[in-house]
Amino acid sequence: MALVGIIMGSTSDWETMRHASETLDALGIAHETRVVSAHRTPQRLYDYATGAADRGLRVIIAGAGGAAHLPGMAASMTHLPVLGVPVESKALKGMDSLLSIVQMPGGIPVGTLAIGKAGAINAGLLAASILALSDDGLSARLQDWRARQTDSVATHPQ
Repeated sequence: MALVGIIMGSTSDWETMRHASETLDALGIAHETRVVSAHRTPQRLYDYATGAADRGLRVIIAGAGGAAHLPGMAASMTHLPVLGVPVESKALKGMDSLLSIVQMPGGIPVGTLAIGKAGAINAGLLAASILALSDDGLSARLQDWRARQTDSVATHPQ
């Protein structure tokens, strides 16, 4: 059963959001991926967000570019934590996406990550950290992942 839902506004967002999926795969976290547009498929968004908890999801990662309404709209329809990933846009290099996601009104939080690949990876890691609060096995896998990351950093520049 999927614990994390990864949603994105269009198939072109997969190039960024696949990094969240790959991070969750590396940590052994069951997840699902869907294209759910706030603008083009509003009923799909409503059904997805309002039914997420009943289907067993514990965290939603939502990636969107441009107007980037998807994370905020999803957050307004569920009590689950929603992590927003701004997808880099052609017009403004993702700054429009970032500002649209991060500027949610008080009372509708969206945890907002960095623009692009780094944000998607960190969304996967943050979702893992949230789930690890109640899963000792996942906590150990996450700690191991971080230790391997630390060990991979060179001590000297040459």
